[in-house]
Amino acid sequence: MPEQNYASRIAQALNLTEEQVQNTLNLLETGATIPFISRYRKEATGSLDEVQIGNIKDLYAKWLELDKRRAAILDSIAEQGKLTPELREKIEQAETMGALEDLYLPYRPKRKTRASVAVEKGLQPLAKLLLTQRPIDLEREASKYIDEEKGVNTPEEALAGARDIIAELISENASIRARLRNTFLRYSRISTQLIPDKVDEDEKYRIYYNANELLAKAPSHRILAMLRGEEEGILRVHIAPDETRTLDDLKHRIIKNNSNSAQQVWMAATDAYKRLLQPQMETEMRKYYKEKADKEAIAVFTKNARQLLLAAPLGQVTTLAIDPGFRTGCKVVILDPQGKLLYNETIYPHPPVAQYKLASDKLKRLVLQYQVDAIAIGNGTAGRETENFVRHIPFEREVKAFMVNESGASVYSASPVAREEFPDYDVTVRGAVSIGRRLMDPLAELVKIDPKSIGVGQYQHDVNQKMLQESLETTVESCVNYVGVELNTASKQLLSYVSGVGPALAQNIIDYRNENGAFSSREALKKVPRFGAKAFQQAAGFLRIHEAENPLDSSAVHPESYKVVEKMAKDLDCSVSDLIKNKELRQQIILKNYITDKVGMPTLEDIMKELAKPGRDPRSQFEMFEFDKNVHTIHDLTIGMVLPGIITNITNFGCFVDIGVHQDGLIHISRLSKRRISDPSEVVHLNQKVMVQVENVEVDRKRISLALVED
Repeated sequence: MPEQNYASRIAQALNLTEEQVQNTLNLLETGATIPFISRYRKEATGSLDEVQIGNIKDLYAKWLELDKRRAAILDSIAEQGKLTPELREKIEQAETMGALEDLYLPYRPKRKTRASVAVEKGLQPLAKLLLTQRPIDLEREASKYIDEEKGVNTPEEALAGARDIIAELISENASIRARLRNTFLRYSRISTQLIPDKVDEDEKYRIYYNANELLAKAPSHRILAMLRGEEEGILRVHIAPDETRTLDDLKHRIIKNNSNSAQQVWMAATDAYKRLLQPQMETEMRKYYKEKADKEAIAVFTKNARQLLLAAPLGQVTTLAIDPGFRTGCKVVILDPQGKLLYNETIYPHPPVAQYKLASDKLKRLVLQYQVDAIAIGNGTAGRETENFVRHIPFEREVKAFMVNESGASVYSASPVAREEFPDYDVTVRGAVSIGRRLMDPLAELVKIDPKSIGVGQYQHDVNQKMLQESLETTVESCVNYVGVELNTASKQLLSYVSGVGPALAQNIIDYRNENGAFSSREALKKVPRFGAKAFQQAAGFLRIHEAENPLDSSAVHPESYKVVEKMAKDLDCSVSDLIKNKELRQQIILKNYITDKVGMPTLEDIMKELAKPGRDPRSQFEMFEFDKNVHTIHDLTIGMVLPGIITNITNFGCFVDIGVHQDGLIHISRLSKRRISDPSEVVHLNQKVMVQVENVEVDRKRISLALVED
């Protein structure tokens, strides 16, 4: 069981009760997932949401790592026989990894340094004498240490060695390092220069050729851009506070007087700062602010990914999907309501082939033959042209056409998942299938794609990839469990994100389903190999079985609560189905009568919400959208034009909007609202339909500046 002090410290840090934190840590330790704890253990946690539970988990892991490092440092110093009671107390009270490492620095095993060489030459007593800062005869005292065998030939060489020892002592002083770290954190400036003779071909770093700003105030996207420019060998980046002020502060803390020995100490301190401390602190600042920028960029990315994953589904309808193209033609597929591929072929409605009538007749025939309800058109190359072509076809039945964001479709089509699903079809067919399925159910299709490839976020290739992957996987897991998964139609990829399942059990579920047919109940899951009691507890509430014999199997009511619902129905002398269908019956239920030591009011209230709308998809309703029919390319744009668009990406500095010209426009954060905002997501969300005004167009650079037209 986690130590009690962790619960107390975390509770204080997150403004929660110790009981909430301790119960959450206990559940996490037993293997319970965050979605399960948040949804089905509200009594234990005091109804903490997924974010709060995630914060508890992260803080516990952070402090656990800190304490493991603390123990290792104590053991190391003790083995050296240098662990004093005072030092132990300082180490035990250190609250950050930086403070711990500062205390350990003088005792850390080192490679050979200038100071260690000077110690070997016997110059440590001279260094100690200088540190007294008393007036002394420097030449006479230094002459005592001349020893040609040891390589000390002159008084100045002796003094230089002593200064090296003092410089290292200063650089390893925990108090000095802590103060200097604070100075660097608060007052460092980040400056950049274009490296001479380097060519920035597309001038993407132009604004950073001679940038200089306070690091603590620099936006995360600017820091990442500067560091990327440095990584690409175009920029030189420097991080430091004002050197004169920093050295003055150091002098005030170290130098006692103006004696000749004090002057030697000051020479050593200046050397310590420039040669040791400044480079070390700059490295720390780079790491600290890079991690901070990474976290902000990842937060933006995961917020966007969540909105994209939870985009409104069109639903289960027969769909004709088109992956547009000019020279290679448009790949056409027909999908049944469950997304199964029924038919595919290629049409050539555009130049250079331009078989307009033949292509039109084929689509008319396919729509009628398969009773197509919707047409999904990828928004990439030839997308608008294909949309225009489709909208002019006089179909013999009502069919709606939709533009679909195809970001990541090509990644999916070439992936092992796609090859496994469609081994006999090429990448163009797989891409068209992905486009169609994405219209029907974005979440079910997007889980098959690496989240980094779905076209949202900022600088996703520059941030910590492990942190990004973990954050995105948590986001996908959260979205999948929020929506729920239809057990009898879900793919292996979708099932693998269900609480408590994972890839191996997901494959077992698919294999069992293929061998035994559709699941008739949640209880049947227990027949799946390796699907034990723990997996059932974690997963069952998130898996749905449409038209199951027990109506609760299609709801978010957990099987462990079925008896509660059955008792409610029994008390009202009706069936569970009657309870679901009849609102008046449900209104007669007195919830407090069903509270037990395991079932509290939060669970009972959730049950009542589910009975009112069992298995309801929590995602928003699908909305129709059309681009301006007169605008197809960037050349059609004029300043002042007002157009409909769709938000495709949100960053810290603004958002990007698809206005149907094959090049997204940018609404800078300053043009999103008349009021001052710090976060674009305060105003817009991903996939939102908006009206925008064209403010500037740079055709050569393919840049479009927009402003949001507020209601």
